[in-house]
Amino acid sequence: MQTKQRYTLGKSERLKSRKAIEQLFSGGKSFAVFPFKVIYGFENWQITPLCAAFSVSKRHFKKATDRNRVKRLMREAWRLQKNTLQNELSSQQQKLSVFLIYTGNTLPDYTLLFEKTAAILKKLQKLANEKTAAGT
Repeated sequence: MQTKQRYTLGKSERLKSRKAIEQLFSGGKSFAVFPFKVIYGFENWQITPLCAAFSVSKRHFKKATDRNRVKRLMREAWRLQKNTLQNELSSQQQKLSVFLIYTGNTLPDYTLLFEKTAAILKKLQKLANEKTAAGT
């Protein structure tokens, strides 16, 4: 009997520690997929195979309600699509930390965020595969 796939984004899957975030920003690598900037790092200290954090610039969105909405949409798009990358990381016994920063200056549609998140996850999956191939 197959287990049902769960689409969750629990507390252990969020990158919240100030120390961990500083470590990611100082030693991580980055790439951009407009309207996102993605900072990532392969870490060994975390519990789950995939941890993520989300941020929106106060410069572009003065109102907290707008920033919170964009972050909520980003988390939702991530939550629904992260399972393939998470499964691959756990099978390769790798751990990845990701910090997504929304750099656009207009309120986005959910469909745009969903598509761009899919592109980000595809790129991260490719990077994880390259790291595994280089490590072997």
